Amino acid sequence: MSYYKIENLEQYFKHYNKSVREPRKFWSKIASENFTWYQESEKIMEFDMAEAKIKWFVDAKVNIVKNCLDRHLSKKGDKTAIIFEPNNPNEEAQHISYNELYTRVSKMANVLREQGVEKGDRVCIYLPMIPELAITTLACARIGAIHSVVFAGFSASAVSARINDSSCKMVITSDGGFRGEKTIDLKGIIDEALTNCPCVEKVLVVKRTNSSITMKEGRDQWLQPLLDEASDNNVAEIMDAEDPLFILYTSGSTGKPKGMVHTTAGYMVYTAYSFKNVFSYEENDIFWCTADIGWITGHSYILYGPLLNGATTVIYEGVPSYPDFSRFWEIIEKHKVTQFYTAPTAIRALAKENLSYVQKYPLKSLKVIGSVGEPINEEAWHWYNDHVGGKRCPLVDTWWQTETGGILISALAFITPTKPTYASLPLPGIQAVLMDEKRNEIEDNQVTGSLCIKFPWPGMARTIWGDHQRYKETYFSAFPGKYFTGDGALRDEVGYYRITGRVDDVIIVSGHNLGTAPIEDAINEHPAVAESAIVGFPHDVKGNALYGFVILKESGEYRDRENLTKEINQHVSDHIGPIAKLDKIQFVSGLPKTRSGKIMRRILRKIAEGDFSNFGDTTTLLNPEIVDEIKAGKL
Repeated sequence: MSYYKIENLEQYFKHYNKSVREPRKFWSKIASENFTWYQESEKIMEFDMAEAKIKWFVDAKVNIVKNCLDRHLSKKGDKTAIIFEPNNPNEEAQHISYNELYTRVSKMANVLREQGVEKGDRVCIYLPMIPELAITTLACARIGAIHSVVFAGFSASAVSARINDSSCKMVITSDGGFRGEKTIDLKGIIDEALTNCPCVEKVLVVKRTNSSITMKEGRDQWLQPLLDEASDNNVAEIMDAEDPLFILYTSGSTGKPKGMVHTTAGYMVYTAYSFKNVFSYEENDIFWCTADIGWITGHSYILYGPLLNGATTVIYEGVPSYPDFSRFWEIIEKHKVTQFYTAPTAIRALAKENLSYVQKYPLKSLKVIGSVGEPINEEAWHWYNDHVGGKRCPLVDTWWQTETGGILISALAFITPTKPTYASLPLPGIQAVLMDEKRNEIEDNQVTGSLCIKFPWPGMARTIWGDHQRYKETYFSAFPGKYFTGDGALRDEVGYYRITGRVDDVIIVSGHNLGTAPIEDAINEHPAVAESAIVGFPHDVKGNALYGFVILKESGEYRDRENLTKEINQHVSDHIGPIAKLDKIQFVSGLPKTRSGKIMRRILRKIAEGDFSNFGDTTTLLNPEIVDEIKAGKL
């Protein structure tokens, strides 16, 4: 019996039980039967959860890109690997076959080597959603360079922080990017970022918008002439199983962003396995994940998961509202998409528009629809299920994180019965548990608790780049011996999980995990600001939006609050990116703090939500009178 593809619910439970009883045998069989190895593993795993040290397929040697491309060529060389749908609907879509993708990745890999990039070097990729983003990412992995893809919506200071943290040797960017009606000056952002990045030696520039840009002599080169000269003959680097594959930054609740490190073999096995089963992928399906490759969802379910399975994956450059709100549905119809994977934010935004946008497209090709990025609310779930899925496509509500590498809890399409707002059951290999406040495992159902995973799985991040102690403290200290997800969850009477949200100071806005500390730092750098506190509040489209409570240095100064609000948001945009802008700012004379100086954020959350009914115990507050003042909106 193959463990790779689950065919029915009975088999799911058999596989799940096997994965818990004999995890080494379970993952060894999947790895051995479904991938190409230079050397297979004899020691499947070793781990020390107390020290947060985990290894999978310990002595194996492999290259993930050889598994994504080379091994498919003999049977699937002419099959479409990537469908590129441009921002402008009048620009022709590209169909890139596995043969062509292999050739283009090989050429790019040779360019990287010719430009001095070696195994283990870090390369920052700051590109729009164009084929070159996929190609350069795969080319890095092919030669053993560690890619650090940065979402092309981050500001110059956010980019430079990420480049410097991992000492990137090279940056790959473009002259600009198209996003709806906007043209984004990506090269200008990189030029500003690199004024403070001494580690960067070379910048390669993709031509996309034909914008006028500045090229720094000795550092910057156009990519295309280098590709034109490059050979398409490239041998994939032999990688150890635990060699780093990529670094991907995620917001922390405190301090600077965390560079999560994913390694080669475990990530490869887990993303391929989870893609195959969650989406019930079959040969000739057309898979479309609307995320950006700058996020983990794009890494795992636009690039690696689909290509490891020899699938056809769609890359879309634009936004759901351009040129109008029917764009997603038009693309599904045009390319006969079978699996569609998007975020609740997009669903809520599209659900607010006239139903005719979706109704004019039959969407008969769709077999599976999926949700990712945050828990989906019931209203959005039903709209998506009814109007996009036509009440006939299973809706897989997937829960996972940058740190987990792949989907951990989800219905499996056509196998697990779905329940609105519930992610449902853990995938095989994922030993999910709920913990109470006394750090005890909760055995009962119909309970809530802190969601932890009590046994390692292959796709999990191995460390935070350059700071293993922070990795250990962040994920393995709250509940010793277990990985703490940072999320709370409810488990129903049959064992289905519903994610109830973050239990720390990370707020999910439009599917983006935003740490409050970096945003507060940016606000506090404004010359008029003394202190600030950020909380989330419910938003019809974004799920959550940001609410800022801001103390000014001199309350009599800066009377033009409207302009000050704009300036503060511009500050946030410059330091972090437009995604972190605040929807509401309230100027206050103080913040509710405990005697130890900790801000009591639960009070601020209730005020932001407009719920003044019960603030709970406020006896530990140093300044309880401030609560009434903030509530009344006074200074």
